[in-house]
Amino acid sequence: MTSKMDLVALQLKTSTSFEKNIQKLEKAIKKTSKGAIILAPELYLTGYSYNRLNEAVTITKQSTKKLLSLSKNKTIILTMTTQKENNYYNTLFIFHKGKIIHQQSKNKLFVLNDERKYFTEGNIDDIKIVNINGIKIAALICFELRYIELWKKIQGADIILVPAMWGKLRKENFKTLTRALAVANQCFVVASDSSNINMAKSSSIISPFGNVTLNDKKKIITQKLDIKEIKKMRRYLNVGIN
Repeated sequence: MTSKMDLVALQLKTSTSFEKNIQKLEKAIKKTSKGAIILAPELYLTGYSYNRLNEAVTITKQSTKKLLSLSKNKTIILTMTTQKENNYYNTLFIFHKGKIIHQQSKNKLFVLNDERKYFTEGNIDDIKIVNINGIKIAALICFELRYIELWKKIQGADIILVPAMWGKLRKENFKTLTRALAVANQCFVVASDSSNINMAKSSSIISPFGNVTLNDKKKIITQKLDIKEIKKMRRYLNVGIN
């Protein structure tokens, strides 16, 4: 992994056909450049299909095989439904060089959509910085973006990923929080939100200075990562982030 590569935020619509969602995701990934870091919306493959959770778990297992293959020369990040014993989780996977190198399940479950009723909280200790070939990467899943305590846990990351299914009624909140996260942490933020009709869209890539690349009409949003921008910003305005 080099210091200059494409950061990619996917902005896709989830359908009721899980198989079609897999096909659309694969098609989008294949359009990205070699070495790209690609983020998909939260639970893109299935959505919050509470009445189809067992089927969603099966789709996760089927998709994992395909994503392992697609990630041989790319880094792919998305959340999928997983199950341990009788508990279901909203779990983020990082696929890199044909392997799963990190998993974390959503710790802060959304209060307005029954997520707490159907899903179990993940371990907060799994929310941490992951080093991928010298680049420090961390993730907050959707509603977790609102928790300052979690911002502190990942301070120092070079890239923070925010997969989301963020409602359009709180669109400005999403835009404000993701940009503030980039500025406060002097890092790149990649935010990928669903483009379903009731979602905010606003998928974006934000620089350490707070410059935003955003287009609600695009399915694939791309911006170059330049690690020098992070180092320059942290040296120019030294607030103690290493």
